[in-house]
Amino acid sequence: MVTVQQHRTFGRSARLEYTGYEAPGCLPESAALLNAYVPLNPQVSTPDERLPPMNTSSLPAADPSRLLREIRVEESCLDLPLTRQIIQRAGALPLTVVPEKAAADPEAAPYPGTLGAGKRILYLGRNRGRFLKPCPATRVYNCCDYQVLNIGAGCPMDCTYCILQAYLNNPWLTFYVNIDDLWRELDQALDGSPHQPPHHPPNRPPHQPPRPFHRIGTGEFTDSMALDRLTGLSALLIEKMAGRTNAVLELKSKAVVLNHLADLDHRGRTIMAWSLNSPPVMQTLELHSAPLETRLAAAAQCARWGYPLAFHFDPIIYHPDWEEGYRQTIRRLFAAVPKERIAWISLGAFRFLPELRSIILRRFPAATFIHEEFVPGLDNKFRYFRTLRAEMYRLLADELRRHAAPHTCIYFCMESDTLWREIFGHTPAERGGLPAMLDTAARNILP
Repeated sequence: MVTVQQHRTFGRSARLEYTGYEAPGCLPESAALLNAYVPLNPQVSTPDERLPPMNTSSLPAADPSRLLREIRVEESCLDLPLTRQIIQRAGALPLTVVPEKAAADPEAAPYPGTLGAGKRILYLGRNRGRFLKPCPATRVYNCCDYQVLNIGAGCPMDCTYCILQAYLNNPWLTFYVNIDDLWRELDQALDGSPHQPPHHPPNRPPHQPPRPFHRIGTGEFTDSMALDRLTGLSALLIEKMAGRTNAVLELKSKAVVLNHLADLDHRGRTIMAWSLNSPPVMQTLELHSAPLETRLAAAAQCARWGYPLAFHFDPIIYHPDWEEGYRQTIRRLFAAVPKERIAWISLGAFRFLPELRSIILRRFPAATFIHEEFVPGLDNKFRYFRTLRAEMYRLLADELRRHAAPHTCIYFCMESDTLWREIFGHTPAERGGLPAMLDTAARNILP
């Protein structure tokens, strides 16, 4: 149902109105809402059995699969095992077989005008490049040496600030189904195969050898869990990584899709992570995502299942009463989740490619947060002035350190040594480097 709803806005004045979107709802409190998507006593033995054919009209609001309206499959991928499983789980969703590397409808409006409709189409295709790549960071800021497992592109949720709107140029949600190639490449990387190119992040000198420990995540170009009710990939990855002693997997999401992850033999090698923000940001700018209490309830459930946890305050957005908003989220986080289970928490202020501003104004013309004052950074992305970033970081870091366990690594995503020293009193290099800090945090949380 298409609705129009007014929300509190971010900026100097007025109110924000979204037209043509189903307004994000508020689900009940944690105990009741978990029953909607987590079986209390699962009686099934395999992840695939926990993902029956879905009915999009009956899925909980925290599951973005409910938004899908069509599946398109590359002809050469039609008989792949994962494709067949997804089609079976898709129930009555319409299915279209398309040629290789099919383009968007030529009669459709130019991108990003097609993005809203494209988020309702799932395109199953083949990854013809590499699955595992270094995080697309820059040399001028501190990088965490994260490795991206590229499982697809695009997201069914519609965060107003999302950088993927400017980074991608295909409106469809893409998911790669040639996972035999993914397993082969992942094994080569973790086994140190000579066929796997050495991993050199942007801020590591080329002569320095690759580290023996890997932190891998799927949430860079898509949401790790948003379509998992259909794909089931996260359960397969969790089981794959359970036997690895030189790596951890991070699944990062704004959705909640958990019913197939209970009782998996994860051995603590998968870190379940959620992106968090202030309540006004989550309620008005993160369309079709799970509400705060839903994410926290899911994290608490994962902690009971033995999974390590992580959280990401990124992007931190300046708005009226931002101080109380972020304090409230942090306090609710530690009231809901055992602090001992948290490996790391990242902080990153809103930053964006220059072309994102016009896309936001076109798709969300009343979104006034984009009219704040920004300055070009050394990575050619626009950022808040350093003084404002420092003010926001200091408040969040101080509040987090009041609640977090000593072993939890609180760190900046893509920030300068200047801000590190100003807020934390040291640079990453003085603690062995950010990659080493996070490696230690991961090892500290392992069983």
